[in-house]
Amino acid sequence: MAEFIRIYEENPNPKEIKKVVNVLKNGGLIIYPTDTVYGLGCDITNTKALERIARIKGVKLEKANLSFICHDLSNLSDYVKQIDSSTFKILKRALPGPYTFILPGSKSLPSVFKKKKQVGIRVPNNNITVEIVKALGNPLVSTSIRDEDEVLEYTTDPELILEKWNDLVDLVIDGGYGGNEASTIVDLTEAEPIVIREGKGSLEIF
Repeated sequence: MAEFIRIYEENPNPKEIKKVVNVLKNGGLIIYPTDTVYGLGCDITNTKALERIARIKGVKLEKANLSFICHDLSNLSDYVKQIDSSTFKILKRALPGPYTFILPGSKSLPSVFKKKKQVGIRVPNNNITVEIVKALGNPLVSTSIRDEDEVLEYTTDPELILEKWNDLVDLVIDGGYGGNEASTIVDLTEAEPIVIREGKGSLEIF
């Protein structure tokens, strides 16, 4: 049974944030709000937790397309090869915001991601997410929680999310109703930005 806690985005309670971080540090999976849809996440340094997410997604961990959720761009070099100034300017303009950027992976990636030539980086504009990642001290690895419903691709009501994910995760955060439009995915590994998926983030920024 998953724990269900309410956290307010305007002013996240440090006690509740600490509770979430303890779950993550103990290898737990959480469902949490972002500036787009709710996400399923775990600590990037915990291989067992990463394997649990891969099992839920029904893929091998090495092949899972997961995003790294950062609280800002300060530790980017831990996960991404050196990028040129024009790429960095795009990141600075767009983040925090509803974008996932595909960037070249660095050699210092955690061992399970060593073979990945590219990684997806996100800095959501959501105080709950930012405070969790700051307190954790390293990124979350995350994937959007999709719905099998053909009409509603993403569940937005935290109580319905809890109902569906109760036996699969350790904690669900109620951060209010979520969005139902995922992030815009942009590949920055080529000379020009390539939009892989158009979502909530405006393309005018490019």
